[in-house]
Amino acid sequence: MLSKKTKYALHALTYLGRHKDEKTVLIQEIAEEHGISHKFLENILLELKKAGMLGSKKGKGGGYYLIKEPKDIPLSRVIRLLDGPIALLPCVSLNYYEPCAECKNEAVCGINRVMIQVRDETLKILENKTLEDILKEE
Repeated sequence: MLSKKTKYALHALTYLGRHKDEKTVLIQEIAEEHGISHKFLENILLELKKAGMLGSKKGKGGGYYLIKEPKDIPLSRVIRLLDGPIALLPCVSLNYYEPCAECKNEAVCGINRVMIQVRDETLKILENKTLEDILKEE
């Protein structure tokens, strides 16, 4: 399940995507539109900024804006940034691999094999779906 942090990030990104013709958008606008705590949203937007998805401007007329086109922001990147691994088990994670303590032999573990298939199919979707796809669905 996606964390609230990731869901809020996706809401903020779609809001910014819908308003990309405006120079900047205030955090308060997004927070009020989606019922998100201003402080929590501020932290999320800072993470997205550090990851190179957003830019910001201070002072009068300041706020946040997308610095990438919505088509260039894959959902897998947002999820990994805020939630970490996409895989359901650490032993099948591509970026956060850890062996499972309960597993005696990963090479013959049926659970591992099935979860690799789940991971691969999930990644196939999330790496090919972007912020633009969400915006098209609205």
